[in-house]
Amino acid sequence: MFSWLFKSKEETTNNPQNKKYEDFSNIETIAKYFESLTGVTFDKQISILNSKAKSFCQARDIYSYKELLERIERDEALKQELINRLTTNETFFYREFSQIAELVSLIQQESKKVRILCAPCATGEESYSIAIALLEAGVTQSSFEIVGIDINSDAIKKAQTALYKERNMRNLSEELRERYFVQEGNTFSVKSHIKTLVEFKVFNIFEDKFTKLEKFDYIFSRNMLIYFDAQTKLKARSILESMLKDRSKKIFFGHADLF
Repeated sequence: MFSWLFKSKEETTNNPQNKKYEDFSNIETIAKYFESLTGVTFDKQISILNSKAKSFCQARDIYSYKELLERIERDEALKQELINRLTTNETFFYREFSQIAELVSLIQQESKKVRILCAPCATGEESYSIAIALLEAGVTQSSFEIVGIDINSDAIKKAQTALYKERNMRNLSEELRERYFVQEGNTFSVKSHIKTLVEFKVFNIFEDKFTKLEKFDYIFSRNMLIYFDAQTKLKARSILESMLKDRSKKIFFGHADLF
């Protein structure tokens, strides 16, 4: 299937030990494939992509990018491992809090239960931040539902575990830490009643199954579009807008997500 990505190359015949030779010379093939799969472009970080992809292959006895693409075409688990390796998820609680405060204000004016989507949700800090901020504002937990999605399955597992380090907590007051977390040495665990307020799922917004989810009243999609080119940004925005119950409601984009 991926033959169009590769130039033909004569095999080395002088190989008495039947040793496989590594060929990681064409990182552009991985860049094109990953962009078609996720929308993420590495145009300005091609050397970083090459380093990550090469180490990924070597750890699994894969000897070329051609072999990698052939294997992930028939191995969904390996494909997910590659996605996990090439996507990053570093965030913290109450990040860009002014937008969360605006969401809280809008929800306080609602007369019905609202559904909120965090896409991507990374390791869960944003989703839990929204839940905490709503409770702090006096919004009852029966008045909202939060769904967090991410393409990275490792990130989703961490979000579900909800165990965080001190650096993830840096924007939270001592009062909030005591109210909503249990400290375990140098880590902080989200209390169980808060964890039940958020549902986490592995999703790629460009896959058809994403649009089959029940629609949402508000959407947070911060710092995802920065990884897309201009055309993919517009496509992603159109998809997210289609997931709103009411087009008059708001999608919160990150300050760096320029159109």
